[in-house]
Amino acid sequence: MTREFALFGRPNGLRHSRLGVTTTRKLGKAVTRNRARRLVREAYRTHRPELPKGLDLVFVVRAPLLLRKPAELGPIMVNAATRLSQESSGA
Repeated sequence: MTREFALFGRPNGLRHSRLGVTTTRKLGKAVTRNRARRLVREAYRTHRPELPKGLDLVFVVRAPLLLRKPAELGPIMVNAATRLSQESSGA
């Protein structure tokens, strides 16, 4: 969980990870919500090799994410997903 998003994940039994993005109306109108989803997808696309494999990742977007660029969001995403992966493998 970060200021920009809440992250949930589960092992999916595949050799690759999958992405899900949710936005709520509290975030803003449709244009704003779509922009947030685009930012997350672009950060995921550009940082996919660094992300842990075999997880279904669901990002719940929060308002501070809209202040970030995909290049800034990528390392935050990688750190959060890595922590989540370590927690799920350790449990």
